[in-house]
Amino acid sequence: MNIFEFRNLLKNEDKKEKRKSFLRSLIKSVDTGANGTQDYIVKKGSGKNKIATTRQ
Repeated sequence: MNIFEFRNLLKNEDKKEKRKSFLRSLIKSVDTGANGTQDYIVKKGSGKNKIATTRQ
């Protein structure tokens, strides 16, 4: 491998890292459980207004 190929390789790796970091900065974090997406509330029956569980 000559010096030109080596420099080109380093330049490409640098571009890849910059692109990855840029794309990571565009991703927004999400609040878990926001707007009732995590827990379900029972609407009717004996357990009305209670949070439903997966246990049956």
